[in-house]
Amino acid sequence: MIDVAAYLVFFLCLALIYGLVCLGLNLQWGFAGLFNVGVVGFFIVGAYTVAILASPAAADRVGGFGVPIPLALLAAMAAAGLVAFVVGIPTLRLREDYLAIATFGIAVTIQLVALNWETLTGGTHGRVSIPRPLASVFVDRVNANLFFLAITLAIVAAGYWALERMVRSPWGRVLRAIREDEVAAGALGKNAFAYRLQAFVIGSALMGLGGGLYASFIGYVGADDALPTLTFQIWVMLIVGGSGNNKGALIGAVSVWGLWSFSGWFMAAVLPSAFAVRAGALQVILIGLVLASVLLLRPKGLVGEEAVVSRGARVK
Repeated sequence: MIDVAAYLVFFLCLALIYGLVCLGLNLQWGFAGLFNVGVVGFFIVGAYTVAILASPAAADRVGGFGVPIPLALLAAMAAAGLVAFVVGIPTLRLREDYLAIATFGIAVTIQLVALNWETLTGGTHGRVSIPRPLASVFVDRVNANLFFLAITLAIVAAGYWALERMVRSPWGRVLRAIREDEVAAGALGKNAFAYRLQAFVIGSALMGLGGGLYASFIGYVGADDALPTLTFQIWVMLIVGGSGNNKGALIGAVSVWGLWSFSGWFMAAVLPSAFAVRAGALQVILIGLVLASVLLLRPKGLVGEEAVVSRGARVK
């Protein structure tokens, strides 16, 4: 029973971290219509920022600055946001498929940097011994995970509250207007590029924060964490939960990560050892089938986008 509770805490920590990343993608795609297929790139920038600033000194690595984790997490947001700003200026004028190709290329570039710049990222060995907040206080691993869960829950709740305020403000209504009809929004004097860039930077900063939390929680980050599979997972979470709705983003993150985790355990327990190496591919196929089913049966996801009809009144 204790093992089940410990795993549940571990599961919720990761689900909430991915939920935070999913909230960032929801701002970009669900409200601004930005087809970002480079989610993992901004996630890994945040993860490495925390690793470099907070991990202990090593003879062959850049780092050992002893930055407290809260400040390192803020730096992770700033680093991912800065990368998004630099990337967004030339790419956000592109549309749909072209933007997707550009962001995917950027994510692949970041992965190659992580793989080859060994003095900064550790290369194939990655960065290890990344500390947690108040790590010295907790000797027991379960209590340490419970404390980290409380921190993550507070951060996700704050991010959700802030995003809800933003998307229900005039700024958020302009984002929706640009998403639906950029020409009409421009005719009203709204700078579509500026609004898109703001949404892109804020959403990417949340992805970087999620990456920083992940690095601190796991204690390790490497080039294998920068694979496109994570982008696929986050997109499935958002589509299943319902884009354009922050509740849907969080529900989708928990649901899809639960399915991914359970399917991995089930396949390891049931499949013969000869097929164990194929479990990862089977998981991707399973999630793909779930995605196709949701698109056919509930195109708007489990929780569809809310339509704001008047101040204080909403309909689904």
